[in-house]
Amino acid sequence: MTNHLAYDRLVDRFRLVATIGECASMLGWDAAAIMPPGGGQARGDQLAVLALLGHRNLIAPETEADLAAAEASGAWESANLGLMRHAYKRAKALPADLVEARAKANSNCEKIWRVARGEADFALVKPHLAEVLHLTRLSATALSEALGISPYDALMDGYQHGIGAGDVAPVFAAYEDFLAIALSEAERLQARHRDPVRPAGPFPIAAQETLCRDLAQRLGLDFNHARLDRSAHPFSGGTPTDVRITTRYAEDDVTSAILAVVHETGHALYERGLPPAYARQPVGEAAGMAMHESQSLIVEMQAVRSDAFLGWLGGRLHATFGGEPAPYGAENLGRLWRRVRRSTIRVDADELTYPAHVILRFRLERAMIAGDLTVADLPGAWNDGLHALLGITPPDDAQGCLQDIHWYDGAFGYFPSYTLGAMAAAQLMQAARATIPTMDEAFGRGDVSPLLVWLRTHVHGIGSRLGFNTIMEQATGRKLDPLAFQNHLRLRYLTPASAFGIDRGQ
Repeated sequence: MTNHLAYDRLVDRFRLVATIGECASMLGWDAAAIMPPGGGQARGDQLAVLALLGHRNLIAPETEADLAAAEASGAWESANLGLMRHAYKRAKALPADLVEARAKANSNCEKIWRVARGEADFALVKPHLAEVLHLTRLSATALSEALGISPYDALMDGYQHGIGAGDVAPVFAAYEDFLAIALSEAERLQARHRDPVRPAGPFPIAAQETLCRDLAQRLGLDFNHARLDRSAHPFSGGTPTDVRITTRYAEDDVTSAILAVVHETGHALYERGLPPAYARQPVGEAAGMAMHESQSLIVEMQAVRSDAFLGWLGGRLHATFGGEPAPYGAENLGRLWRRVRRSTIRVDADELTYPAHVILRFRLERAMIAGDLTVADLPGAWNDGLHALLGITPPDDAQGCLQDIHWYDGAFGYFPSYTLGAMAAAQLMQAARATIPTMDEAFGRGDVSPLLVWLRTHVHGIGSRLGFNTIMEQATGRKLDPLAFQNHLRLRYLTPASAFGIDRGQ
């Protein structure tokens, strides 16, 4: 009885901590979407207080006593208790004053980064990033000692439990070898044919907003539990019952807004599909950020950018914006939205070159955490690294080391999740197609519900009861296999048909 009561008390405590985190998430959404610029300092204070409250409740003496006494019955409770113990170990390793200082420094640096990026002036944010890095390294060292892993792995553990740099580095090295051959071959195939035609604007923003909302709803997002707003950088946030997604609009280009909404809707659908019976419990959360990225990318890259779905979407685009119908044809949209192009901007990169951007950031942040790269040397190292990977150099720091929010907001160890997610998405779609042979017929009607039902069963509803690779193994028959992603890319970009924008699927 004592053990059961101890577990119940833990459930209550973790529910409280999760609710505090939800408050912080909403304040973060507000800061990115609607907060006036002058509110930045106060917002940083607010987020620091919430971080401190969550930390204090998590490391309270009662938590340690209950964790020692508690026993769980059943797979879900056992997994939940294990995750509770891991969360406690991470939190206990960090002094409260360090948690508060990091929250304030991250919030302050992120606000200054927005100005620095707009002015392409790294010097403006350099001292603030140096402070964020200093505090992050202190945290990484403390976590490393508690968890018995390297400082950088301790940071990665906060985003994707169970996967470290030793797992990622060989996967990325193999992809770099693949890219060295595949990129020039894809460019050669593309060069044999005419360029795709970009639909002519203008694209009224009000019409874009309506279309984006309708598209998110078509993909399965319930707006009784979601919002679509604008922000400088598209993102998904909020809570499973109150999901917030954002995008950005430009009157001369509809592509950016649509694809951002599709991507963020994938994240939102995952949150909405998490097991409600374990809401606000560790086991009821997403199974890490690599899995989260797989869910956004299976919707955006695997489903929506397929020929079948583009055939339906092109008709919607033409009906909304008018003009010549040819640019909205599936073949042209395929060549336009699946075009391989060496870009300095990560979020604009195609599937083939995108991992190079992640590999660059993975190497740079590992070096910064290890003390082998200073903040002052970051711009030069960034430019040299991108040139080595893609043969291009950013014209300024706004298109270089200032382009991403992550480091300036303290998110070191996050970037590998993007490419691990892309690899997982390809493998999951391969398995889903094997189970659902009529997938493309549904996509041709703008219907992704067969895929969503499959994901609800094999990914979403599992929460964190199983780890990343166990979910992959149960869903696809094997752990993460990077070759599935390479095979997907070969079919889409390295066959003669791919130069015409034809996607043969998997």
